[in-house]
Amino acid sequence: MRLTATHPTVFRSVLAAAAALLLTSCGSGGTTAERADDARRPDAHASSAVPGALPGISERFQKQIPEDTRQVVAVRGDGADRSTATVVLYTKDGDGWKERAHWPAHNGKKGWTPDHHEDDKRSPVGVFTLTDAGGVLADPGPGGLPYTRSDAFAAPRTWAESHWHDFDLVIAVDYNRVKGTPPNDPARPEGRSKGGSIWLHLDHGSGTSGCVSLSEQGMRHLLRTLEPDQYPVVVMGDKASLRA
Repeated sequence: MRLTATHPTVFRSVLAAAAALLLTSCGSGGTTAERADDARRPDAHASSAVPGALPGISERFQKQIPEDTRQVVAVRGDGADRSTATVVLYTKDGDGWKERAHWPAHNGKKGWTPDHHEDDKRSPVGVFTLTDAGGVLADPGPGGLPYTRSDAFAAPRTWAESHWHDFDLVIAVDYNRVKGTPPNDPARPEGRSKGGSIWLHLDHGSGTSGCVSLSEQGMRHLLRTLEPDQYPVVVMGDKASLRA
């Protein structure tokens, strides 16, 4: 059963803290030149089946995927220091993992790191669960992850206008956060220095401060497809790291 939270009084109490964290996590974008260099590519559509194991993902990372997981979002970065990537959705059945859809994406403007820290402008490499979603817009449902709709997700209007809709739809990556809470909960179990607010969110055409961004079409597809009882995870990193 889908859970939906719409409690404005709760969000007002955490809005200031969450907004401050977001300023140093997902939201800031590149310069005009960077946006030109990382021009948005067209959306891709459902792909053919991929037999057996997850392609391009080493045994080391595949062993970190829980046995119960039947949905994987793979984010393959184009390079350790590049901000472009591809997001691929896989599901698992008796024949192994099958590719269901893929979309062009962006990651941290400075690339990837296995040791993410606050404001390093790099996305964390690893395997992380996906348990919570939310955004400014209404739940795309039916089905999907627990979704919290609130205006508290809105990007600050002091940011460039191209970023104002970044957080209309988000999926929290369970990196340094408390599972089962809204994506904008400011708690950081491993401490503030380890960063946080790492999300999948709407793309603005250039690198992020650590999140992964993709088209609204892609986000809506993921939000309607990912299910708690399938124990979804994201496997993310640059291609070389994911193969190592």
